[in-house]
Amino acid sequence: MSENALLVVRVTPRSARDEVIGYADGVLRVRLRAPPVDGKANDSLVRLLASRFGIPARDLDIISGATGRTKHVRVSGLSLAAALQRLRTFNP
Repeated sequence: MSENALLVVRVTPRSARDEVIGYADGVLRVRLRAPPVDGKANDSLVRLLASRFGIPARDLDIISGATGRTKHVRVSGLSLAAALQRLRTFNP
C-alpha cells in the first residue's frame, strides 16, 4: 500500500509568477499567476505541485477548499516527508 501525503496549502492568486514560497507551521505557501476564477487557480496549483513533486497531475487531488485560499491537497504515492524533500531539492 502506497502512502499519501496530505498538505495544507495557502494560495495567493494573481501573483507575478507561479512559485512555491515555502513550508512552515504545517502550511505550504504558494503563489500563482492564475486568477481564482472558473477553477483556473486550482488547475494551476495542481500543475505546479505535480511538476515540483515529479509526479503526474492525476496523482494530486484538492480534497477541500477548492473555492478558498486554504486548500487540502492529497498527494498519492508520496509520504509527507518525501513530498517536502522533493520541494527542498527541486532544481528547475
